[in-house]
Amino acid sequence: MKFGFYPKLALTGIAKNRKLYFPYILTSIGMVMMLYIVSFLTYNETVAAMPGGDTIQGILTLGCWVISAFSVIFLFYTNSFLIRRRKKEFGLYNILGMGKGNLARIQVWETLTIAFFSLTAGLFCGVLLSKLAELCMAKVLGAEASLTFTISRNSIRLTLTVFTVIFILILVNALRQIHMANPVELLQSEAAGEKPPRANWILAVLGVGMLAIAYYLAVSIQQPLSAMLWFFIAVLLVIFGTYLLFIAGSVAVCRILKRKKKYYYQTNHFISVSSMTYRMKRNGAGLASICILSTMVLVMLSSTSCLYLGAEDSLRSRYPRNIVVDTYSDAPQYADPVHEVIGRVLKEKGQQAENVLHYRFLELAAYLDGNQLFLENDGIYTFQISSYTDVWQLFIVPLEDYNRLMGEEKSLEEGEALLYTTKSVYTYDTIALEDAKTLRVKEVVPDFVDNGTDAMQVVPSLFLFVPDIEEMRTTLAGLGEKYGGNRTVSHDYYGFDLAGNDEVQRSVSGRIKEEIRQLQTNAESFPHVSCEGVAEEREGFYGLYGGLFFLGILLAIVFICGAVLIMYYKQISEGYEDQARFEILKKVGMTRREIKKSINSQILTVFFLPLLTAGVHVAFAFPMIAKMLMLFSVTNTKFLILVTAGCYLVFALCYVLVYRATSYVYYGIVSGGREKNREFGS
Repeated sequence: MKFGFYPKLALTGIAKNRKLYFPYILTSIGMVMMLYIVSFLTYNETVAAMPGGDTIQGILTLGCWVISAFSVIFLFYTNSFLIRRRKKEFGLYNILGMGKGNLARIQVWETLTIAFFSLTAGLFCGVLLSKLAELCMAKVLGAEASLTFTISRNSIRLTLTVFTVIFILILVNALRQIHMANPVELLQSEAAGEKPPRANWILAVLGVGMLAIAYYLAVSIQQPLSAMLWFFIAVLLVIFGTYLLFIAGSVAVCRILKRKKKYYYQTNHFISVSSMTYRMKRNGAGLASICILSTMVLVMLSSTSCLYLGAEDSLRSRYPRNIVVDTYSDAPQYADPVHEVIGRVLKEKGQQAENVLHYRFLELAAYLDGNQLFLENDGIYTFQISSYTDVWQLFIVPLEDYNRLMGEEKSLEEGEALLYTTKSVYTYDTIALEDAKTLRVKEVVPDFVDNGTDAMQVVPSLFLFVPDIEEMRTTLAGLGEKYGGNRTVSHDYYGFDLAGNDEVQRSVSGRIKEEIRQLQTNAESFPHVSCEGVAEEREGFYGLYGGLFFLGILLAIVFICGAVLIMYYKQISEGYEDQARFEILKKVGMTRREIKKSINSQILTVFFLPLLTAGVHVAFAFPMIAKMLMLFSVTNTKFLILVTAGCYLVFALCYVLVYRATSYVYYGIVSGGREKNREFGS
């Protein structure tokens, strides 16, 4: 045979099956493009120089791994549709005299052709759009972007390596299937799986049970740290449960409907239920994949949007005032000189402190078991403490400071305390510091000023407001000696706002740091003093939240493309399967109107089932997501609800548009041409 024979057969096969191959090639191009863009931003020096650039490039590195892993799984999955449709053609070639070696050569040339077009066009589009991605990144971070156009050799090398390996694996898998099949199996491959499907009740019940456990975890967990720990377990349960439910549970439901004779033996129901039974057996995994991808898109977009849009609120929670000076001692001989430095610098800079937030507190970490706080888990209480989610951050504040800050006039007797918690709930009437001291909780107060330390902790915080802080200091010091050292840190917290812009705030905080370093130089025993400002930390916050938001959008685009392609292939494969049924139904006397009504009912039910299920998944996952976002200082639940609902509505609109586009292809195949397609109203 001539050298060009196999390449010509490969190109002819791709051209004749363009409805199958072109979307696959476009998807491959899109995956190559996305990996190059994300990799380009990861290595880009301009992005690294942006405020928070180091943070966002660390996040984008994770994005490269996610896109690479998804490309492997997804391209393998969609390639299975191509192989299934081509097996009959390969079987015919085999009967006409071609051996498996000849078929393998055709498959090699097809893979090389697709890989060449995908890599060439994907890299071209990636290079072309990489500058736009860089400009969008600069917009998200509020930075200036360079006008220089660059091409990343590292990104090209990484992209070529990843997708070369992927296409080699796809080719090996295709060659394996050709080698193991015989001509008869190849010719009859499209009819495979037409045995009457049986309801697997064990798998169906197992799927429902997995989803029930995942939903229970999502709505029952109260602590944010516990939510973060259990989130990935819940995700795995939802994924496996969804697949089992769509594959086995859907068939079981159809079998139940068949037993209801009054329902089943009606024209519309008879056709739709029978077809759905076979359809769900074959394509339940595809519908489950659409559902999982839709859920991932909704969760990513809603959570990252809330993080980015609420970044300023989170920043304010972490730093309650523009500048916060924390002296790690509340002794007057140390706190007073720091206050004098602040006043002197403000006078020097012509600024005045506004909204001053000043209070003292003792801070320590403790293990909470019931109503008892233990300073150390030394093995005695190992079996009483269920997990490290029992760790709490304890803040002890003088009652006089609480009354001054909150505008209250509360009073306490000896042995009494007020209590306030964040990220969790305390339900006991007393609280004990091991066996040293027990306090009666007179009242659980509803609020206290934002605490920057609490905002950056993943563990819950417990604030105790006591009448005599010196007595508590002595008690804690005694417990500290029991474990070989005092674990309690004293704080003098002093925060204030400034009317000046970020540049002025940086100037003031920088000058305060210089003066404090001078104090520490003059007195070796001077304690540690931290000086932090919103203006200085804003870059890091927006780098983290902006990076997550940008990556969330990119991954959402990738997953949406995956879902769209699965939908498209489902419509094509089901169209070819239903084409023969359509002709039979016409011959037995059913009108086109009746057939159209039955098909519409069937497609709408199957097609929108993943969207509805994804909505249920997101609704049950919402409490867990909200608690996890509390770890990032996002506490506005109403805002999160609005963003999640908005993301779902926008996604549903896109879903409907995709349905309309792909259903036209389905009706075109089923009706056998455009003329007949008009009869279906498409």
